Amino acid sequence: MIKRVILKHGEEQRILAGHPWVFDNEIEQVLVQKMQGFVEAEPEPGEIVDVEYSRQGKPAYLGRGFANPRSKIAVRIYSSSKEGVDKGFFKHRIREALERRRVAGFRPERESARLVFAEADRLPGLIVDCYTGWDAGVLQAAAGKAPRASAGENSDPAGALRFEEAETLLGPPASWLSIQFLSYGMDMRRDMVLQALDETLKFQGGIAGIIEKSAPVRELEGLPLQDALIRGTFPAAGIIVFENGYPFRVDLLSGQKTGTYLDQRDNHRLTSERARLSAKSTPKNHGEPETGLHAETEKQAFRILDLFSYHGAFAIHALRGAGEGAEALAVDSSAEALETARLNARLNGLEAQLETRGGDVFDVLKSLEKDKEKFDMIILDPPAFAKTKSALEGAIRGYKEINLKALRLLKPGGILVTCSCSQALDEFRFREIIASAAADSGRRLRLMDFRYQAQDHPILLGYGESLYLKCGIFRAD
Repeated sequence: MIKRVILKHGEEQRILAGHPWVFDNEIEQVLVQKMQGFVEAEPEPGEIVDVEYSRQGKPAYLGRGFANPRSKIAVRIYSSSKEGVDKGFFKHRIREALERRRVAGFRPERESARLVFAEADRLPGLIVDCYTGWDAGVLQAAAGKAPRASAGENSDPAGALRFEEAETLLGPPASWLSIQFLSYGMDMRRDMVLQALDETLKFQGGIAGIIEKSAPVRELEGLPLQDALIRGTFPAAGIIVFENGYPFRVDLLSGQKTGTYLDQRDNHRLTSERARLSAKSTPKNHGEPETGLHAETEKQAFRILDLFSYHGAFAIHALRGAGEGAEALAVDSSAEALETARLNARLNGLEAQLETRGGDVFDVLKSLEKDKEKFDMIILDPPAFAKTKSALEGAIRGYKEINLKALRLLKPGGILVTCSCSQALDEFRFREIIASAAADSGRRLRLMDFRYQAQDHPILLGYGESLYLKCGIFRAD
């Protein structure tokens, strides 16, 4: 018998507006039917329950969800009807999620994408990312023996690896799934989920392996952390995937998040385009002040600073957009991430144009300012400074400081690409922080574009937690 979760008066409004969570302090009582009628009970972790509220003194139905009395999120609603959960349920929801991606223009059989985004795809606590590519060791060996295109034969840098070349050498790409079970109800149904994925995903190159990745929220659900290869194989050298046509090495076992940052795909592409347009007008007249309309000018290197660079995706997109002669400095605290960034630069024919520097980003910024360094484009993509609302005030100070220091290094007319993946920091407050940093630095910023996460990470209205990534692109006076 399915238990009934009855909400306190007034707590139903947020759920009626589309939010899929019931918090533990919103519950009036939990009832189960016995021979003698309804009696109070406590759900088991992962148990299916019905959520109700009182409307004009009568029970009104809100939806069905997975319960977890061990978590602050006591119920995660997966349906507005009394829908059961079996393998067929998961196959249907996964097919719906795939169709949404195809309508948005994604082709997971050729380019990596998020296939399931938890509550935003009505599968609470389930993340499924599909990484499409080739064994890095095998592909690099095959490409090293094959004739390579020169810079004059296409628009790519000399030596850049292309998708078509990889496909010609090794055939269709394979796919690897990086999966997260982030709710108790989903974790206890993992076998059904994996079977549904097996029967639903029919990519030409096949599913070569499935890697499970952990996240701290599992501990909040009363689940252990575990990162492991749970199906198939994964190459020791990692895999090479293509994003916006550019090659990148990814290690799903040791990489951050589910392997890399698929949510920034569109922002990477937009940054490349802004770098292309901006690099066309970067004059300098031998270091002397210009005098008169016909002052002699010469092109100088377009300089890019990529902070919290991880594997260098922003820097590489900006370099490929800016073209020959551009230079980028990628800064990150992880030596392993910077090693991968240098490999990615080689894959893109940009090895000579990318410099890396390890260390604390705030310390590096202080050093660059002391050395009077200046850049044409600065990219800020820090980790989430505010993972909870209680950490928000400290995070605001961190975002303000990092943007202020970056603006002091930005040339007049330079481009600032600044991001926040802190869900607790909303867009309005994020824009306020940037405006405050600009005022304190004596700069004026003009908004060129403002974007969010890529569409394979859908934003569900009424569920604010699904909108977490903000990316502003500004031009500085």
